[in-house]
Amino acid sequence: MTASATETRSSSEMFQRSEARTAHNYKPLPVVVAHAEGAWMTDVEGKRYLDLLAGYSALNFGHGHPDLLAAAHEQLDKLTLTSRAFVHDQFADFCAELGDLCGKELVLPMNTGAEAVETAIKVMRKWGYEVKGVTPGQAKIIVASGNFHGRTTTIVGFSDDPDARDGFGPFAPGFEMVPYGDLAAVEAAIDENTVGVLMEPIQGEGGVVLPPDGFLRGLRELCTRTDVLMAMDEIQAGLGRTGKTFASDHEDVVPDLYVLGKALGGGIVPVSAVVADKDVLGVLRPGQHGSTFGGNPLACAVGLAVVRMLATGEHQARATELGEILRERLEALVGHGVLAVRVRGLWAGVDIDPAVGTGREVCEALMARGVLAKDTHGSTIRLAPPLVIEADDLVWGLDQLAEVVRGG
Repeated sequence: MTASATETRSSSEMFQRSEARTAHNYKPLPVVVAHAEGAWMTDVEGKRYLDLLAGYSALNFGHGHPDLLAAAHEQLDKLTLTSRAFVHDQFADFCAELGDLCGKELVLPMNTGAEAVETAIKVMRKWGYEVKGVTPGQAKIIVASGNFHGRTTTIVGFSDDPDARDGFGPFAPGFEMVPYGDLAAVEAAIDENTVGVLMEPIQGEGGVVLPPDGFLRGLRELCTRTDVLMAMDEIQAGLGRTGKTFASDHEDVVPDLYVLGKALGGGIVPVSAVVADKDVLGVLRPGQHGSTFGGNPLACAVGLAVVRMLATGEHQARATELGEILRERLEALVGHGVLAVRVRGLWAGVDIDPAVGTGREVCEALMARGVLAKDTHGSTIRLAPPLVIEADDLVWGLDQLAEVVRGG
């Protein structure tokens, strides 16, 4: 089919065709995007939408950021893939500068967030056997209820979300779940075979669930005292989203392993990484872990541009400033179609009053008004605008939400 023929097809026709020919592992809103820039997306018929989801934080820097596009275009003309069988000229700078951003010595690049989580699991287990002296085959990792770390069979095996878990077993052993934010429960779960604690500093998929004040700081102290690795999954929460480089920074906590993804690829290519010191990542030896596309030249070029943008602190400051607008506007809706809100930086979970409708119905009403957001767990919607959004556009988008929940 020619490009011109594609351009004349309607959103409805293209949406129905995609639904007919794809596995139904997603339930997307019926909008077909053809172009995007900054915080705005345009469908195939020319209607514009304000993007208040930002690819679940993968688009922290908006659509088509000129610095990121320039880095990608320049690299595309030179070299896109070598595999890790060789070293390319973007690799050293990416690893060094990402390591410096995290305050860590080593970087292990991967592609998707789930791959990074799987990598962290392998590293913690290997460290447990070789460094801590855990009995072979007995390593245990503590995780939290309400977690979301990806969709692989290992990861969904320690999820308590039935949609993620049911029908995909049998699952790998070696994980113990405790209530999120319950430090005493974590301490009670730690035994001689515990090698790590894997948690999100803020649970994104769960509805932007914030831990109790002091929990991360207490967890850091507990892990240090009991010789257990602390791994923070900052895939959604990190890289500027909450007003800090990492969400862990809000409690001045430095984990043993940073698990990164989404925004690290600038919304252009999948880029993820595990970042840690030599005494942790140094347990891996040639042949024990890898990825054909992990750390490829294009990914490193874009990822390096992302790291350099974050190093200025500009986007973190912007998330803090705009986050106050987000908080103020959303808190004004509590009791007026909204039951509760949770805000950290430019990231929010909004619990919709069932009298107004489901989260999906609110998102559909927002779509009709030119605003795109996403529901989770039935009654909650998540808002994660690109950090480059203009204040006036953010206010306009939140005004649309106010009209929907107030029945306007």
